[in-house]
Formats: sequence, C-alpha cells, structure tokens
Amino acid sequence: MSSLQTKTDVILIGAGIMSATLGTLLKELAPDWKIKVFEKLDEAGEESSNEWNNAGTGHAALCELNYTPQKSDGSIDITKAINVNEQFHVSTQFWSHLVNNNLIRNPQDFIMPLPHISLVQGEQNVKFLKKRFEALSDHTLFKGMEFSDEPEKLKEWIPVIMDGRTSQTPIAATKIDSGTDVNFGALTRMLFDHLKDQGVDVHYQHKVDDMKRTSDGLWELKVRNASGQVERHAAKFVFIGGGGGSLLLLQKTGIPESKHIGGFPVSGLFLACNNPEIVEQHHAKVYGKAAVGAPPMSVPHLDTRYIDNKKSLLFGPFAGFSPKFLKTGSNLDLFASIKPNNLFTMLAAGAKNMALTKYLVQQLMLSKEQRIEELREFVPNAKSEDWDIVVAGQRVQVIKDTEAGGKGTLQFGTEVVSAADGSVAALLGASPGASTAVHVMLEVINKCFPEYTKEWEPKIKEMIPSYGMKLAENPELFNEIHASTEKALRLSGKSPLQTTSEGAL
Repeated sequence: MSSLQTKTDVILIGAGIMSATLGTLLKELAPDWKIKVFEKLDEAGEESSNEWNNAGTGHAALCELNYTPQKSDGSIDITKAINVNEQFHVSTQFWSHLVNNNLIRNPQDFIMPLPHISLVQGEQNVKFLKKRFEALSDHTLFKGMEFSDEPEKLKEWIPVIMDGRTSQTPIAATKIDSGTDVNFGALTRMLFDHLKDQGVDVHYQHKVDDMKRTSDGLWELKVRNASGQVERHAAKFVFIGGGGGSLLLLQKTGIPESKHIGGFPVSGLFLACNNPEIVEQHHAKVYGKAAVGAPPMSVPHLDTRYIDNKKSLLFGPFAGFSPKFLKTGSNLDLFASIKPNNLFTMLAAGAKNMALTKYLVQQLMLSKEQRIEELREFVPNAKSEDWDIVVAGQRVQVIKDTEAGGKGTLQFGTEVVSAADGSVAALLGASPGASTAVHVMLEVINKCFPEYTKEWEPKIKEMIPSYGMKLAENPELFNEIHASTEKALRLSGKSPLQTTSEGAL
C-alpha cells in the first residue's frame, strides 16, 4: 500500500458544478497551475449537480417569490431579487465566453429559453403579487414582466393549470419570457471534459478520507482509490466542493472558521409526468408561494425541463428527511457532523425549528395520492397514473450562530467558508447555488488569492464584462450584455424542441 505524497498547486474535492466552475476559471487565469480533482463517484455531476437532483431553474429571481419578501409596512423588498439576478448574469457572461471561444460546444445542450411565471391564489396573495410586479417591472433587470388576473389570459400562459379550474378563488400570475431552464449536470460534464483537455488530472472513484496541515504549510489529503489503496496528495490550495459532504470535510481541516457550524439535511421528491400529451401542453417554470409555516425550500413549482434532448414536466419538491448528507452518503452523516464545538448550536437550531421538524414529518408520511392532491392545486385535472415519483438530491442547510438570528440559526442560501490565510475554502448550503456558481467562485478567488487579483482583473473583465460593476445601475451595459449573452447562448426565441413539437401537432 503506497502512501507516497504527490504535490500539486490546487486540489478540488468533488466533481460538481462548483469545482467545475472554479477549475475552469483558474485554468483561464493561471493556465500553468497544476490542478487535481478527486470525486468518489464514477463520473462528474452525479450528486446535487445532476439534472434529476435539482429543479434546473436558472435562478434569476424572475419567478421565485421568496426573493421578494413583503416588509411590515406592506412594501416589497426587492434587494435580494436584484442581487440574485445580477449573480445569474455573471454566470451567463462566463458561459458565453466559453461558447464564443469554443471551450465548450453547443449551449443548447445545457441551457434553454423558458418563460418564468409566478402564480398565486387568494385575495391577499394576488395583492402581494401585484405589488411585487409594480416593484419589479420598471426595473432594468426585470423589463418585459407581465401581470394578469384575467382567466382568459392565464389560459394562454398556463393552459394545463387553468384547465378544469372551477374554484372562484382569485388567481393571478406574472410572466417574463427571459427565463431559462439549465441542465447543470450536462454543463458540469462539459466543463470537466474541457478541464481534462486542459491537462487537469481528474480522478473518479477516489474518496477523500481526511486532510491535515503539514509543517511546510501545505494541505495533505488522505485519498482512498477504487482499489481501497490509500494515496496522499498535497496542495497549496484546496477547495471543498462536495455538496452536502463538504461540511464533514471542512470539519476535518480544524480551521477556526469551521467551528460552530452545523448542517441540517433535507431530501426531496418530485412528481414526473409520464404522459407526453400533458408535457407538450405546458411550457414554463411556474413557481407558487410556500404554505404558511413551510420553509423556503418547499415552494411548489411546475417545471418544464429539457433533459437528454427531451422535454419533461416535473412538480415539487416534496420535502423529506434523511440523515445522509449526500444521496450516496451514509446514515451516520448527521451524527458524525455533531462536534463539541457545534453541539449547542445544533441543539438551539432544533429548539427553534420545531415547525420545520413537524413539516418534514408530515411530508414524509404523504402517500402518492396525497402528493397528487397537492399537485391538483396546480393541475386540477391531474391523474395519478400520469405521474411517477422521482427521488431528488440531498440539500444540507447551514446552521450557525448569527448576530441577527442568534444561536443555531438555520440559513437558507449558499455560503463560502474559508481559512484566514486563504489556503482552503468550502462551499456550503443550497439554492440559488448552481445558478450563481461563477459569482460564488469569483468570491472564492478574491478571498483565497488576493495577491493575484490585480494581475487577473483584465482577464476576468474579458470573460465577464460587468465584473466590478452593478448591472442594475448601468442600464445600457445591461442591455448590451443581455443581448450578447442571448446571442451566444442562443436564448432568443423558442427552443428547438418546442418548435419541433409544435410543428408536429
């Protein structure tokens, strides 16, 4: 059993969209650096990034109501919506750069144009949506948004949802055509193919068991290969991009920043439509509003998806609980993450989130027919035989002590944790996650490689023209970038699959 140490510049743990993005950025900025990737599964993009393990939404706050909360005075706070939208446009600029320079090929293999729709029911919710529309529709980033509470107009937008609807409950929607469906699994695989062409060493079926700091300041990783042999690899910088598994590896580093952080795993299920006629009648991502007391990750949505060049239709998510931190993880993951330094943080979170616990228990106990009943709130004529249950990925929500929320605050979002010296960084959390991967990985680069940022800035601006600027404050720049990314990513007009299917009807 060999344990010889090999050295490299950068090690990326996990072959998901985050490692793929960071590796691709670094290869553009420092092409001579040697990079190694270790992934415990057989190929890239098999966990959270996989197309069946997430909703495939290009999160730009076009339809997600939880990004526009209503303040106590009744006004709508659009701050987070603007930030998420800006961050998604950073991703589309980088993807456009890769396409324009032939570093990745056909963009329609991973991104498709798709209307984003917000849908609400009930008088108060309709008032909220109208206020949200008024707050967003005049904004540079949300131009083109429409509002309607007219049943005939809604039948045009969402025929499957309006068909058979007999309730007199007020209903309204907003629609914007500049939304997207993103196959993050396909994009991840494309980026790793590119990285391998660039000489990056990608090792599948290699599990990182441990990591520690050596006397010469490097990080040494204990890696178990497919044969069960232990290898030792060292690097100046390590990025932990292992999805839900990142927390356990971050804790192994022992850095002060890893203390007092916990994780709460939430599993998910979707209903997938197996009736092609119904699939063809719906063409949008339609997001509703979470039920009172339900967590943000429970927002129901009916999604057109493009997977393996085939149009699909999914509804969900239905939340569940498993102590695993990854879909392929261990039932001991949650217990293994509880340490003396985060015990009280975890206990406080448990006490604060009894409603969430109750919600998850209720979701776990739902039968398929009960899930279909929830679907009928969206699709009144839904038949059980037309829908199958699909198990989605695991998400680990960050728990930490915050000034605003106090001890054991459950965080909903994406978070980077890095050592003070920038030698190691980990990505924790969930949505909007993959959609903002480029923004988040630039944050990692700025935190961990400050000595290079000035040197790299011209190249970053070449790849991301809006870098260092706010698109919300530069309407002309936004219009220019939006037009160029739409052209590069072929997002203007209908998707080829939609055109083909409509032509066949």
